[in-house]
Amino acid sequence: MEGNGIEHRTVRANGINIHLAEKGEGPIILFLHGFPEFWYSWRHQLHAFASLGYRAVAPDLRGYGDSDTPADVNSYTYFHVVGDLIGVLDAIGADKVFVVGHDWGALIAWYLCLFRPDRVKALVNLSVAFPPRDAMNKPIDTFRAFYGDEYYICRFQGAIETELAEIGIDKVSKYILTSLPAAPFYLPKGKALREQIDIPITLPSWLSEDELKCYVAQYEKTGFTGSLNYYKNFDLGWELTAPWTGSKVEVPTKFIVGDLDLTYNTPGFRESMNFDVMKKHVPLLEDVVVMKGVGHFLQEEKPDEINQHIYDFFQKF
Repeated sequence: MEGNGIEHRTVRANGINIHLAEKGEGPIILFLHGFPEFWYSWRHQLHAFASLGYRAVAPDLRGYGDSDTPADVNSYTYFHVVGDLIGVLDAIGADKVFVVGHDWGALIAWYLCLFRPDRVKALVNLSVAFPPRDAMNKPIDTFRAFYGDEYYICRFQGAIETELAEIGIDKVSKYILTSLPAAPFYLPKGKALREQIDIPITLPSWLSEDELKCYVAQYEKTGFTGSLNYYKNFDLGWELTAPWTGSKVEVPTKFIVGDLDLTYNTPGFRESMNFDVMKKHVPLLEDVVVMKGVGHFLQEEKPDEINQHIYDFFQKF
């Protein structure tokens, strides 16, 4: 899978095995993937930044890819995953690194910077803005109140893994990677879910059949349970981060989102991506970039443009 000098190894971090894909020599950039992905979503960046004089490192987060999948559903909080990343940095001998995150990887990157700013030189985050903690309301209650029970995050609280497996990992992977709306994302229950997902899909120009097969093959090995456990820990994460209510992310940051991203087109989320709003919580924020005509998987849809944004920002440091 995607050779061309990409090296693979497993390190012991925070009591579990974490798989790494890496390429290049130089200052380290840690690339953190989202759902439903794994290290492979950064394939373009690994090659590009190795050629630019960086050491590009993309782990499979716990529950994903070839990393361990702890059985306990409560083992997927921000603290667990940030703990894994600190263990990874220690294992590869990295004191302080650049970080790029997308989707869940972006959310984890925000908390890495919040908990351990001493380990991060600068941050580029994609798609998911910093979520300041609402001291009064649990996240899932808020999602239900705003978007209803069929909002995808609310649906992920139940045993939806069985429904998705019955539809087929190949169809689910293809649907999510190619067909997310530029609007709030809903997953209906019962027959309607299958009808929504099991539709003819023409692959976009940025995703080939072979690339899709890499995603499908990986998830056919692991299933979706580990990756969906992140969503099931929204409320537990909220409880555990109470001491950080009002805390700021004190790391130099650039934020990028596509104007067709579901996050940018979900009421409540877009407002958090406003530069002045985000800067209240991320005081070292330097730029918010809204890319035109780009959806959720922007590092794959527009790799050259994303790479240039990342490179230009990190060159300052």
